[in-house]
Amino acid sequence: MMAQSNEHKEYLNKLKKDKFKVAFFRIFILVLFLALWEISGYYRWIDPFLTSTPSRMIKSLIVFYKEGTLFRHIFVTCYETIIGFLLGTVLGTVIAILLWWSDFAAKVLDPYLVVLNALPKVALGPIIIFWIGNGIGAIIIMALLISIIVTIISVLSGFKEVDEDKIKLLKTFGASKFQILINLIIPASIPTLISALKINVGLSWVGVIMGEFLVAKEGLGFIIVYGGQISQLDMVMMSIIILSILAYLMYKIVAIIEKKLKLKY
Repeated sequence: MMAQSNEHKEYLNKLKKDKFKVAFFRIFILVLFLALWEISGYYRWIDPFLTSTPSRMIKSLIVFYKEGTLFRHIFVTCYETIIGFLLGTVLGTVIAILLWWSDFAAKVLDPYLVVLNALPKVALGPIIIFWIGNGIGAIIIMALLISIIVTIISVLSGFKEVDEDKIKLLKTFGASKFQILINLIIPASIPTLISALKINVGLSWVGVIMGEFLVAKEGLGFIIVYGGQISQLDMVMMSIIILSILAYLMYKIVAIIEKKLKLKY
């Protein structure tokens, strides 16, 4: 027992050391990259006008902060992304459930889903603007369109991969289709649902930024477009870095949800 206890402690210590090493090298690579970027711009190894530098981005960040618009732009983009993400995930999952429920509907709509998935959604931008208007609603719809089809296809594929023998067993015991869905299909498809969430994080950001490129008057996408128009690439790079941080934080939230669901199921 004592030997097992010592081995367990050594194993836990090894895990802690491995986590520390991973975190250390992640931070080290980031700091090294930023330092090389700054040095390269300072000594003109690269053109700081074209690539910006960390110090120039910080100065741009301070300007926006002092103007009082920085957090407004961040809030608008985050709001649009979260709404688009939730709508795409929830509606996509509901539609996938309905298609799983009806094999006939799934077979009829399959080619349409394939075509819609392949269609460049940005091509629908002018139509969306004409139908919904030039505002936040159009941006959210753009994010929704980009994520919903992928969600439907991935979740429905996960439902269909559930072991047929288990479904037949439940039917043998007299389980209804709803009971099979709640007690077997959804629990067995948790990894697929989590995967859809992770994919939707990125797709939602893409959809929102594309929408902001087309119609926004505020938001990080608007800053990127505006910065490009007035040749202020410090502003553009600053917005891209902020977007990267926000996307990472949103992904980490999904990862936390994944851990909790794994513990539950």
